[in-house]
Amino acid sequence: MATETVPFTPQGYKELKAELDTLKSVERPKVIQEIADARAHGDLKENAEYHAAREKQSFIEGRITMLDDQIARANIIDFSGDQPDQVKFGAYVTITDEDSGEEKTFRIVGDLEADITRNKLSIGSPLSKALMGRRPGDTVEVTVPKGTKEYSIVRISY
Repeated sequence: MATETVPFTPQGYKELKAELDTLKSVERPKVIQEIADARAHGDLKENAEYHAAREKQSFIEGRITMLDDQIARANIIDFSGDQPDQVKFGAYVTITDEDSGEEKTFRIVGDLEADITRNKLSIGSPLSKALMGRRPGDTVEVTVPKGTKEYSIVRISY
């Protein structure tokens, strides 16, 4: 059975690797110390600090496990040396909403890198799927909860 790879931009891979390193070298030892300190306070049944530290440890260990898995299966995709003639993974795409005329720039990234507050769209999102392989000047239609939206591709860069 083949293991499915996880697409990353070079920057996204570095950011997640840095997060993993911080979790392992800083956060994990810190929470272990918090648990030890809380244990020293006595009765664990009614010790809120102990329970909070154990919950935090559970979150950190889960995140470490998930990041270890994703990074082990990483496929770093970098089209930065290519001519920006069509939308590919990792592209910065500037689009214009045909209805409002509003212009926005998004970057198409892997699922773990996606963050709409930083204008990073998951490659699996409907808008990213509609943009893939398109060129500047193309118009795409995207189905949204309120119907269909049309966007024009203004420019592509890497």
